[in-house]
Amino acid sequence: MTPLASFDSTVVVLPLDDIDTDQIIPARYLKGTDKTGLGEYLFADRCRNPDFPLLAIGARCARILVAGANFGCGSSREHAAWALIDRGFAAVIARSFADLFRQNATKNGLIPIVLDDAAHARVVAARAGDFRLALRVDLPAQRVSIVGDAGASFGFAIDPFAKHCLVHGVDELGYLLGLADRIAAHERQHR
Repeated sequence: MTPLASFDSTVVVLPLDDIDTDQIIPARYLKGTDKTGLGEYLFADRCRNPDFPLLAIGARCARILVAGANFGCGSSREHAAWALIDRGFAAVIARSFADLFRQNATKNGLIPIVLDDAAHARVVAARAGDFRLALRVDLPAQRVSIVGDAGASFGFAIDPFAKHCLVHGVDELGYLLGLADRIAAHERQHR
């Protein structure tokens, strides 16, 4: 996984509620277990509409997706997080997430950021359709800021272990492997 600490990025605003995992990556594209190549099929059915925000000029460079409430509901498919990451997204900002999606996101290197209604509305209003403006995600400080707007900084909560893994670019297995020497020392002491 790529370490994620602080970064600035333009955004794609998709302020719809209840975007389920089948909309994120339709089931017909789930024929393998390879994490790469799925970004090509991200929102495949919605991309048939030429006005879909992911097709807008400037959307390709965005590392932040802003969605509505209950993002990632539906099935527990991990491929949804893989497709978002493969497309280049590092964070999804929403009013809420489905629990399984949130877990899959953090385990794969995608930051799920929940903002309250007022903060979310301010981000959507500031960014809708303007790919030149950016947000700053500061994971260690757990803040999202509108770049260039000194008064627009919003806190967010994240599980401390997930935050540690995201900041250091390790998954759960990588975290455990990083403790191999301490585990071996403990085992030698407690035979």
